[in-house]
Amino acid sequence: MLFDFFINYLYVLKYISLVLMFILAIFGIDDLFIDVYFWGRKLWRKVTIYRHYDRMSVDQLLVKSEQPIAIMVPAWQEHGVIDKMAHLAAIGLDYENYQIFVGTYPNDPQTQADVDNVCAQFSHVHKVVCAQPGPTSKADCLNNIIASIIEFEKKAKIEFAGFVLHDSEDVISAMELRLFNYLLPRKDLVQLPVYPYARKWYQMTPSHYLDEFAELHGKDVIVREALAGQVPSAGVGTCFSRKAILRLSIEGDGLPFDVQSLTEDYDIGFRLKQWGMEEIFVRFPVMGEEHITLREHHFGVSKREGNVVCVREYFPTTFNTAVRQKTRWIIGIVFQGMKNHKWTNDWRINYFLWRDRRGAMSNLGGFLAMLLLFQMVGLTLYSAVVPDSYHFLSLLSDDPIVEVLLYINLILFFNRSFQRAYFVTQYYGFWQGFLSFPRMIWGNIINFFANVRAIRQVLEQGDPRRIAWDKTTHDFPIIDETIRRIPLGKILIEKGLITEKELEDALLSKPSNMLLGTHLVMNHYVTNDQLTAAIAKQVDAEYLPCDPFDLDADVIKRLPKQLALKYSVLPIKYEMGMLILGSNKRLNPVVINVIKRQLQCDVSWVIITNGAVMLGLRYWYLNDKDINPTIKLDQAVVDKQLSLSDRQYVIDQYYASRMQLGDYLLALKLIEPTVLNQAVLAFSRTSDILFGDFLVSHQYVQSQAIDAAITLKNKQEVSIDRLIQIREVILND
Repeated sequence: MLFDFFINYLYVLKYISLVLMFILAIFGIDDLFIDVYFWGRKLWRKVTIYRHYDRMSVDQLLVKSEQPIAIMVPAWQEHGVIDKMAHLAAIGLDYENYQIFVGTYPNDPQTQADVDNVCAQFSHVHKVVCAQPGPTSKADCLNNIIASIIEFEKKAKIEFAGFVLHDSEDVISAMELRLFNYLLPRKDLVQLPVYPYARKWYQMTPSHYLDEFAELHGKDVIVREALAGQVPSAGVGTCFSRKAILRLSIEGDGLPFDVQSLTEDYDIGFRLKQWGMEEIFVRFPVMGEEHITLREHHFGVSKREGNVVCVREYFPTTFNTAVRQKTRWIIGIVFQGMKNHKWTNDWRINYFLWRDRRGAMSNLGGFLAMLLLFQMVGLTLYSAVVPDSYHFLSLLSDDPIVEVLLYINLILFFNRSFQRAYFVTQYYGFWQGFLSFPRMIWGNIINFFANVRAIRQVLEQGDPRRIAWDKTTHDFPIIDETIRRIPLGKILIEKGLITEKELEDALLSKPSNMLLGTHLVMNHYVTNDQLTAAIAKQVDAEYLPCDPFDLDADVIKRLPKQLALKYSVLPIKYEMGMLILGSNKRLNPVVINVIKRQLQCDVSWVIITNGAVMLGLRYWYLNDKDINPTIKLDQAVVDKQLSLSDRQYVIDQYYASRMQLGDYLLALKLIEPTVLNQAVLAFSRTSDILFGDFLVSHQYVQSQAIDAAITLKNKQEVSIDRLIQIREVILND
């Protein structure tokens, strides 16, 4: 009885296997077409295009002037992640003219606090609080961010050329915005490759993402763009042109992103294509040691393909979180995609729609094929181990159709395995390429259960658009925990320069329009040198006392006026081929790189005496020789009006009270720091006009604001003659 049942089971299994092998053969041939097209295209370009034209170098990205770019980061319950991401982006991007907008929710105070911390350090990072409590959807959060960006454009008098999508766990390539800037506004959607970070070799759940993205963004999307001209956004590392965002806003009645879509990025790629907009997937290798990349450093990594501008991030580590994430992808791409995007008149678009939607079948087929394989292996082992056993596999293998399909699928399987291992090796090295073989099995299991979960949710809701956003939890690479800025007062207390009571008194007596450091020096709590040393510690830089009027004129000539005034830096030394710049604040690495490229020499920076930069700029670059107090101070010492110690006291007062026009506008809260920075970038491209006049003519501020700033300047910046007189009166009393 049991034997007869088993024989009947094998006959049923045979016909199931026939159907399954036929379906798998179709999928395999489909994938083979992509492989053949990719390698044929690669060979053709090598023997034609690259024989006559050099490959584009990274230096070409640096030539084009910077356009304003906005980075959009939706964040729901990203405490401990979003601050690190925003900080790393703010200091790591080799670009100046950009702003970061982080979307938060009113019922997520921890994430808001993290973002506030970064905003306090970097004026070009902005917190956006969504109108509705979270979680809503990623698309809804992005719509709130877009609204905030439009308001910022009105204040900053700019129009962003590009809008970049990123998630809170993303690590961004330094040259990313340079690449987007080069392609804007010619391209309306620009997508970069995404490469997940590798975990431990035995962690197969997060590592199977390596395999899928390496092949997808190393080959499949390249073919898709070349054949159909359509690129699916990955949701991160995607840049939209201004034209694209405006068109999406118009079509969405002011809401560019579909709030009911679980994969709004995928949806937008098709909408833009339908409107005739240009889309491109870019694999841009950054060759040269002087440019930082996010490459892996393992044996077997390709010199070119492993060095591309890309996005790196950690993916889910547990089976359940991976299934949840892939469920959302399947619902958005397959089920919502079929509802939102009908078949077209273009066979190429339809072909890739088919490839997107076949996942509902291929995930199931791959899992069943794996189960079938295990049964066949078990039956083979049984026949080999048990003497005189029945050869059950003969029921399948004796059929010529089964035999042909088995050979076809075997060949296609080996091709599929080779292709995947090759593209994984290109970016991650030989070891990860080898591990991609066993991970194929685990990936099939995850995809199967995600597929089942997606089907169940769609059936339960009745409409795929009703399914709620299922957020994925995120990790972020470990970075230096010293990123949080230590308050200046705390540093002075730790150094024993003031007491907590003195700091409290200073804070209570400080005028609202005066910086704390200036107030401390002007009221004799600390000396200017002590204050500057504390500032240097706060920004983790070297402190070098400096007399801005006693510098080498030849060194001054090494730094053009435009750069010196734009970045508020003073060249103080040139030694061993390196120009050392003095600053009174933290310098962004981007600034150093910009100056380094323009001067073609090594550049470093230090913190110099508080107030010295402003005085030095006016003395050397604006030809204001009367600003030098040295002669009058020396004469006062000769005339015994001042002692040497009194001379230093007056110098401290003189230096500490000097600020730039923008600082006075900030002190009076007449302009926002980010708007001021944007104005400085715009002003650097003009000439023959004063900064104050520029601000008024471009409507950053009203003329009354400039008058108020100048009034405060005249009140705070006491002349050297007056300071000498005041000190003399104090001494005589």
